[in-house]
Amino acid sequence: MDWYLLVLRNYFKFSGRARRKEYWMFQLFHLLFSGLLLFLFFYTNNNMNSYEESFADGTTSFLFLQVLGLYSLGTLIPILAVSSRRMHDLGKSGAWFFINLIPYIGGFWFLVLTCMDGESKTNQYGENPKGKGSDREIEFIGKE
Repeated sequence: MDWYLLVLRNYFKFSGRARRKEYWMFQLFHLLFSGLLLFLFFYTNNNMNSYEESFADGTTSFLFLQVLGLYSLGTLIPILAVSSRRMHDLGKSGAWFFINLIPYIGGFWFLVLTCMDGESKTNQYGENPKGKGSDREIEFIGKE
C-alpha cells in the first residue's frame, strides 16, 4: 500500500525513475480498487437489462459507477507519470507509453518493457532507484 501512496504523492512527477516494484504494486492496488468498485456496481444493480430505468430511479449502483469514473479520471495522471518513470528506468523516453496505442502488439510490448530490469547505472533520467551499481557507492570507496 505504501507503493500505491508513493505514486499518488508523486502525482505530477514525470521526471526520475521508478522501480519495477513501485510500478507493479501501484498497478496491483489500482486493479483491486477498480475491481472492487466494479463489483459493487454490479452487485447493487438489480436491473441488469435496463440501465436507463435504473439510472432514473437513482439507485446506489450508479453511485458506484460514478465513483469508479471519478477514480479512473483521478488516477489517469499518476498512471501516466509512473509509466513514464518506469520507462526512464529502462533508459527510454516516457513517450514509449504510447506504444500501447499500436493494435495487438503495442500493449504486449509495453508489458514486456515494464517487466524488464532497469539500468543498474545512473542514466540521463537519474540515479538507480535501487541504489545498487550507482556511482554514489563507488565515490565512497577508500573514504571510510
